[in-house]
Amino acid sequence: MGIWVFAGLSLLVAVVALSSVRRLSRRLDSLTQSYWELRYDYTRLRSQVSQLDPEQAEATEPAPPPAATVSFVSLSSMKKKAE
Repeated sequence: MGIWVFAGLSLLVAVVALSSVRRLSRRLDSLTQSYWELRYDYTRLRSQVSQLDPEQAEATEPAPPPAATVSFVSLSSMKKKAE
């Protein structure tokens, strides 16, 4: 009898966990969709502002990242000489 109660409770916990995972999945999907809609609107509005005032749009654009001075260093050149 005790094993059936344990199995029933385990099944109930599994169903509750499944429903909460589905709910969280739907919420994540809606948040992801809202994020991309906001990104789209932001880009569209920034484009419209730059068309209205091109001088100010150039000033507000972020500067490109600085170029790297060293692009590749091989690990063999970093080894210490055994002398």
